[in-house]
Amino acid sequence: MTVTDVGEFGLIDRVTARLAQGESCLLGPGDDGAVVAAPDRRVVASTDVLVEGRHFRRDWSAARDVGHRAAAANLADIAAMGATPTALLVALCMPAELDPAWAEELADGLGAEAALVGASVVGGDMSASPTLTIAVTALGDLAGRPPVVRSGARPGDVVAMAGRTGWSAAGYTVLSRGFRTPRLLVEAFRRPEVPYAAGPAAAAAGATAMIDVSDGLLADLGHVATASGVAIDLRREAFEVPRQMRDAAAALGVDPYTWILAGGEDHALAATFPQDAALPEGWRAVGRVAAGAGVTVDGAGYDGPRGWDHFRRTAE
Repeated sequence: MTVTDVGEFGLIDRVTARLAQGESCLLGPGDDGAVVAAPDRRVVASTDVLVEGRHFRRDWSAARDVGHRAAAANLADIAAMGATPTALLVALCMPAELDPAWAEELADGLGAEAALVGASVVGGDMSASPTLTIAVTALGDLAGRPPVVRSGARPGDVVAMAGRTGWSAAGYTVLSRGFRTPRLLVEAFRRPEVPYAAGPAAAAAGATAMIDVSDGLLADLGHVATASGVAIDLRREAFEVPRQMRDAAAALGVDPYTWILAGGEDHALAATFPQDAALPEGWRAVGRVAAGAGVTVDGAGYDGPRGWDHFRRTAE
């Protein structure tokens, strides 16, 4: 069976029947638009796209895994603004010969990841396309707080991180070399573990700037440094290399700090806090903000890759 056999509206019915709706959804799929509660009267919005062959491969990841990754990439952006995610809108463009079960399992992954934060998949669109593409828009609620933007870091601030980096990049390297183990790293690539609650917690604790680490810690903190007009220095010793990552790096001939400092898609959160602020639970200090420009490691320039560039396919 293919999506051609089922038809657009038949597939929509099959997919939406699998999606539970949370409290923020006042009107879900079925009309020309959804209705989502906005108690704060402001809505944080972000969008991202996953393209087969560039962001995921069906021989590496099951449809449910791709759904988790697609949702996580957008929900993490909402958390990085200090907001709580409320809803997702999903556009799915797919080849006509795709098995409809793949789309159904994708929906299962999207719904399950959204449910982790109490959000819902409230609508979207479907179209035929020679390239399988998933475009997701996320909405979020600030709960009365100002958004935490990239431009607020100031000299003297502490740089802190919640979540982990390097795991997804290590899993990607393992898969790209033709292996399926260590399984812990491969599963980290397939399904990121995002510290969603850490975003609103950082906002409540007075974070001055924050960003989702999607393209690499050095690259993404570079955006914070540029937007804030400051320099950021990281301490290498602040980043532990887990045993599984250390062993895989040795076997593959890779410096594990390349994964940790330049690897993306774990969707950790990085933020800056006033130097006298108490870091919320789950956050750890990894560096300092100073006058100047750029991002350094242990006071010196980093000569390895700095992150992912979507138009170059390789790390910078």
